[in-house]
Amino acid sequence: MSNVKNPSWKRMALATFMGAALTLGTSSCEDDNEDNNGNNEPQSSSYNYFFNNGEVAAGTAYDGSHNSDFSADLEVESDGENATITVTLKNTVDGASYMVHAHDAADPNTTRNGTPYNETPNADVLVTSIEGNGGEVSQTYTTTGFSYDELTTNYEGFFVVHDPLQAINTADLTTFLVVGSFARDQGAAPSYDAQTFNYGFNTGQIASQFAYSGSHPNNLSASITVEEIANDRARVFVELTNTIAGETYPIHAHDKADPNTTPNETPYDETPNSDVLVQMPTSDGGNLRVAQISTKSYTELTTQYEAFFVVHDPLQAVNTADPTTYIILGNFAR
Repeated sequence: MSNVKNPSWKRMALATFMGAALTLGTSSCEDDNEDNNGNNEPQSSSYNYFFNNGEVAAGTAYDGSHNSDFSADLEVESDGENATITVTLKNTVDGASYMVHAHDAADPNTTRNGTPYNETPNADVLVTSIEGNGGEVSQTYTTTGFSYDELTTNYEGFFVVHDPLQAINTADLTTFLVVGSFARDQGAAPSYDAQTFNYGFNTGQIASQFAYSGSHPNNLSASITVEEIANDRARVFVELTNTIAGETYPIHAHDKADPNTTPNETPYDETPNSDVLVQMPTSDGGNLRVAQISTKSYTELTTQYEAFFVVHDPLQAVNTADPTTYIILGNFAR
């Protein structure tokens, strides 16, 4: 049985998701089905799906390290008795396998995790895996027992692209890169703001006495990208360059504080703020990417929040009272 990762996931949110997704309109691009002589012509409709930033319900925004410029297109075409579906994925990760599914809509009171869809995808409509190539890739799937008209007017389901960078969890929408009503117009993609902030190796930029002391190579650097998402929340995306394979990097946001009030007279709270950024990823070598959904808004993080961005040295014990053990130290989102 799948387990829901986010404990705040409630039936009310699922019901909101179901209502919002299934009341979307019909196809925005549909070809006529008869020629001038009254003969049936091939029909096709195209639908565009944007990245899952939590538009369908609070608490559903994608939470993972995949780039948010990912999107998908779905084209339904008539093919005799059965319809064919062509899925196009954009801005994919090279070599990553994307699970692409159709999930039938369902009463959340009857499903095992309270989801408004059957967690087992419908292979008669669409169940496939598409390998990313670093850019745009397409694949065509032939349905079984579904005509073009049935899919575009009668079928009630969801189009889902699962994140290939984490374990599949059909009950947890925060692992879905894309989710929307199947073969229905999704409307215009919302516009969100984003800012990127770059950080060099800790050589004492905040204070000379805080300069790093240790054996980690000093060619490591970092960036924070703060992305606005739905429901007045933000995604905090961190990338480290030149990391050491096999090492675990604690990445934290530490709220600023009066050093006269902290146990070790640090100008920050030693306990990191898990509502903003607390991650401990292990590197495969080279660049390391991680992201977290913050409870603070984009505006709060980029204009009001006063904190330090910290990456601890993985080659020595974590010591939140000693900034000389920090390989990255800078003002958060500044």
